[in-house]
Amino acid sequence: MLTRRNFVVASLAAPLAGSARSLHAQDKALPSGRRGPESTPAPLTPAQSAPGKMLLAIHQNTSRAAGFRGSLEGWARAGIQYVELNDRLLDGFLENDTLAGARSLLGDLGLTPVSGAAGLQDIWIPGPARDGSLETWRRRCEQYASLGLERIYSPSLTNRRVTAEDFAATPDCIREAGEIASEYNLTAMIEFLRTSTHLATLTSALAMIREAAHPSVRPMVDFFHFWSGLSKFDDLDLLEPGELAHCHFQDLLDGPRELINNNSRLIPGDGIAPVVRILRKLAEKGYDGALSVELFRPEFVRGDPFQVATEIRQKCEAVMREAQVL
Repeated sequence: MLTRRNFVVASLAAPLAGSARSLHAQDKALPSGRRGPESTPAPLTPAQSAPGKMLLAIHQNTSRAAGFRGSLEGWARAGIQYVELNDRLLDGFLENDTLAGARSLLGDLGLTPVSGAAGLQDIWIPGPARDGSLETWRRRCEQYASLGLERIYSPSLTNRRVTAEDFAATPDCIREAGEIASEYNLTAMIEFLRTSTHLATLTSALAMIREAAHPSVRPMVDFFHFWSGLSKFDDLDLLEPGELAHCHFQDLLDGPRELINNNSRLIPGDGIAPVVRILRKLAEKGYDGALSVELFRPEFVRGDPFQVATEIRQKCEAVMREAQVL
């Protein structure tokens, strides 16, 4: 009988070093395949770091009260070069402007988008919301590809009761979403959420992604969900070299785990999470991508984007230097 535990253990036991290296190589250079219904331009400025180093980025959730334009303009003034786009803020911008205008804004500010969010219910699992989520997923893929992005992610937004049969069907759902992303030369990423009833840990996310074995789907790690949830530090050893595609970068407020929520996210260096140790482990695993700071506390979300980004840059760069990844 298939159980979630047996499935996870069996999936993680598979040898994947060769395939992970292949996936990493594919993500470094855009293939020459289809882009979807229309041809779209290459990335504005490819996000690349030196070997063993990482890139500081900020997620638009962090300054979402300022809107799409306001957040980007403030961060650029603070010397931020890499950003992660929010789907809802993009929709707000497009009410009075165009995708070409969004691309021009990014270029004029000297900003490189490293990833784009698509918060969609049940996209990685069968469910009543999935058909609508897939339609939106395709639209997001087309939008982000037109802006020159190479990566798109969706969290594991599932809160209903999940069964072993749901887990058994997950790889097919992942492959379907991955195939859509591949039409736009995008890498699709799954963000496991500590509160999800589906993919809540790094081990479960890795197991499902590896079982799906789609070349356009890779794992990502959110430091908050990783350290405050059911995952443990040793789980990072399960990552194959070059397998990880993206990171969300936060620290954790000290306090009872039962009271943890999004307000528990802090700027790296301000909390109790072993962020330096995690960074060193990720570097050991060959990760050299973006560290995208995603915060939800009101003082950040409603604060002046320039001041918020200045504080983030100062504190994060100190942490990154200590970990020797800057």
